[in-house]
Amino acid sequence: MRRRRAASDTMITKINVTPIIDVALVLVTILLVTAPMLSIAEVPVDLPVAHTREAEDERNVSITRGSNGELAVDKQVVTAETLRALLRAKLAVPGNEDVLVVVRADSGTPWVEVKRLLGDARAAGAKRLAVATRQRTEGP
Repeated sequence: MRRRRAASDTMITKINVTPIIDVALVLVTILLVTAPMLSIAEVPVDLPVAHTREAEDERNVSITRGSNGELAVDKQVVTAETLRALLRAKLAVPGNEDVLVVVRADSGTPWVEVKRLLGDARAAGAKRLAVATRQRTEGP
């Protein structure tokens, strides 16, 4: 009995794009996970605990004050003297007029310092201000 040959003699002329799509989706996922981490300075901060967590998904400018007193605006480390000028420059960029300015301060930072940072942001032209907190993980 003679076996029939399957149609394996035909050449494959199309590119299989499934592996390319898989790799592209993995890269997009990695980008979405790591992108929020790139906009915050690496100053050590222990945020205070709060009941609510808002404005997390908005585009914002972050002022960070570390436990050692180090200041940063987004990823750029600054001094107290240059803070207002840098904030004013960031808020002057077209489209940033109503951007949310978030103050991230260590939980051990005196309230007077946080209040000073909020005042500096307001003096630089910030219209919307927020203080970053850590979401409470256990019950009240």
